[in-house]
Amino acid sequence: MTEPQPVAPQPAKRSTRTRNLMIAAIALVLVVAGVWVGSRLYAAHESSKAAAAPSLSLTATPEASSSSTAGSAGAGSASGSTPEADLNGTWSISTGSFAGYRVAEVLNGANVTVTGRTEDVSGEVTVAGQRLTAASLTLNVASVTTDSTRRDEYFRTSAINTSQYPEATFKLTEAVDVSAAANGGSQEFTIKGDLTLNGTTVPVTATVNGAFTGTSAQVVGHIDVTWQDFGVQAPNLGFVSVQDSGQIEFSMNLAKG
Repeated sequence: MTEPQPVAPQPAKRSTRTRNLMIAAIALVLVVAGVWVGSRLYAAHESSKAAAAPSLSLTATPEASSSSTAGSAGAGSASGSTPEADLNGTWSISTGSFAGYRVAEVLNGANVTVTGRTEDVSGEVTVAGQRLTAASLTLNVASVTTDSTRRDEYFRTSAINTSQYPEATFKLTEAVDVSAAANGGSQEFTIKGDLTLNGTTVPVTATVNGAFTGTSAQVVGHIDVTWQDFGVQAPNLGFVSVQDSGQIEFSMNLAKG
């Protein structure tokens, strides 16, 4: 009778299985790392497309630069500033003005800055006694564009019903001293008013930097907003979402009428 032969061990199969598991684990790590790095590279690339925050470009005179202060509302007239009558009057928004929004998107955990802009703005401000006493500004919301037509379409139809509410408006509610901005000297101040967006009016405060010289002036700044205050639902698509708050930015060139 033939004795059964002993079964030889098969280390090769076990070794192959272990190696395959290690390869799969390494591949998974590389995929995850690739997605993480790719998302951040894409986010950096997209953020580089965002427009810079508005800033003053109106040139200040040497006398005004040395005499005016970047004061708060209520600052008195500085020595060497333009006489009161040169500031007083009605100033209308002129060419080169723009407004829009700045929001933060989160793409697969990476932050992306997005800006939308339009030059379709109109309105006027009134200065009396070197105080900004009235301001009425209108923005064509439907004309705001970014670098993405898909994002713009969502903004105009889902975020805001621009067919029903095509415009946003701002009206000043409290007068503010602008004497330090005379003669081209820049002045930082705050402006309080009512912002109407998406059919909803909310009291807001704008952080502003302004300068007046001769018959021209410039006012730049931003308003911090929470979108839900205006009935605007920030989109969340899972892989990409928009922060609940953002800014409305503006740069207004003014011509004295």
